[in-house]
Amino acid sequence: MANIVVMGVAGCGKSSLARAIATQLDWPFIEGDAHHSPANIAKMRGGAPLTDADRSGWLARLGALLAAAPGGAVLACSALKKSYREQLRAASPGLRFVFIDIGRDLALQRVAERGDRHLFPVSLVDSQFATLESPLGEPGVLRVPGDRPPGPQLQLVLAWLHGGQQQ
Repeated sequence: MANIVVMGVAGCGKSSLARAIATQLDWPFIEGDAHHSPANIAKMRGGAPLTDADRSGWLARLGALLAAAPGGAVLACSALKKSYREQLRAASPGLRFVFIDIGRDLALQRVAERGDRHLFPVSLVDSQFATLESPLGEPGVLRVPGDRPPGPQLQLVLAWLHGGQQQ
C-alpha cells in the first residue's frame, strides 16, 4: 500500500486524522509542521503567509521522509497546491491523498480555539483558502467532509484504503 498524505487547510484536522490512520495501519506518523524551517515558523507566527519559495525546502524534506518509508507512512501536510502534491508524488510513487474538505467558518473557529498551542494564527486562515487548489479529480484522492466527527472520518478512510475506491 502506498504512503498517505492527509491534507487540507489549517484547522481541518489533518494531524488528528493522520495520527489515527497511522495508528490503525501501524505505520509511522509524520507531522509536516514539525519539519518547517525556523524562518518559516517565525514567518507564520508573525502572521505572514508562506510563499512557494518558503515551502520548497519543506516539501523536499517531507518528500525525502516519504521516500525513506517504503513500508508505509502517513504524513499530515497542507499540500494546498497541485504543484506541491506533484512534488510529493515524485518522491513517493503511488502516493494517496486524503483531502479534508472544510468550510471557512469552521476552520476559523478551530484555529481560534487552539490559540497559542499551534504555530498558525487565525489571521492566516483566509490565505490558506486563497492558495488551495482542490485535489478532487486527481488520481488517488479521497474527499473526507471536515465537519464529520473523527471516528466516521477514520472509517471512511479505512474503507477507501482497503477497498481501493477513489472519490
